[in-house]
Amino acid sequence: MSSSFVFMNLIDIVIAVVIDWIIGDPYWFPHPVIYIGKLISYLDKKGRKLCKKNESLKAFGGLIVFLVAMVSFIVPFAVLMLLRKNVILYNILNTFIIWTTISAKCLAVEAKKVSYALKKEDIEDARTKLSYIVGRDTSSLSSQEIIRADVETVAENTSDGVIAPLIYAAIFGAPLAMLYKGINTMDSMLGYMNEKYRYIGFFPAKVDDVFNFIPSRITGVLMCISAFVVKGNPFKSFKIMIRDRKNHKSPNCAYPEAAAAGAMRIQLGGTNVYFGQVVYKPTIGDKLMELSFKHIGQCIIIMYFTEILFMILCGIVIIGLPRA
Repeated sequence: MSSSFVFMNLIDIVIAVVIDWIIGDPYWFPHPVIYIGKLISYLDKKGRKLCKKNESLKAFGGLIVFLVAMVSFIVPFAVLMLLRKNVILYNILNTFIIWTTISAKCLAVEAKKVSYALKKEDIEDARTKLSYIVGRDTSSLSSQEIIRADVETVAENTSDGVIAPLIYAAIFGAPLAMLYKGINTMDSMLGYMNEKYRYIGFFPAKVDDVFNFIPSRITGVLMCISAFVVKGNPFKSFKIMIRDRKNHKSPNCAYPEAAAAGAMRIQLGGTNVYFGQVVYKPTIGDKLMELSFKHIGQCIIIMYFTEILFMILCGIVIIGLPRA
């Protein structure tokens, strides 16, 4: 991989991040993830019709991983290769695709909607708004539980929806970022440990764990460093992250959640309900402060500053690269 490719790719990433900050994900926009989701849904239904045993359904889940990953990578790769001789069009498309894999502004907007509903004391609206961005049952959550779920979602998706796609984009541009997005979308649709998804979702969940292993830890460290923007202590945040990094059923989610909890001196985790099934989770962080509306805003600030830190790292690489 040439230094000129790395240089231009990192420039594309910076531009994509700025576009996301300004535009986000417009509701009218035919987002590529929508079509990835339709493919996953189609394969899910097809697998359930074809497979009559749990073992075969589990194997079909592996096939879904292969097909979705292949399509997610090959389509943008092929189109970019067709444009490789036209540098301007290549970089425009590369930037465009990378932008579609980032969801910082969308996450911030949706999380704030929950906060606004709570501030208006409309708990039913808050539950509805929250249900759009979490997998758990929100129908009977209290205001404190709603705030906790909102904060946890922003923290977790700082890795899944922001830093992880940027890391993969930095490695190999838009195709690898879109491949990651396809895998992450599979996990969000199929990766549940309940009776419905236990078998067909096994491989999507495990592959997502692998792809998020390094990004979640990088994100956690960057979030700890960002603690000072909400008057937190980076060193104490890091201590909480290391202490509570295993307090989650996922091998990855506790890193950004614990970093955020440590930065804001709050406690996350605990029992949730997913598709009617009660799932107990250990607590994360110390309850030095009661959860309140402000922590949703603070977590969003941490998310954005974490992204800025990653951009600074990209800038350092750009400056240090030899020019071809």
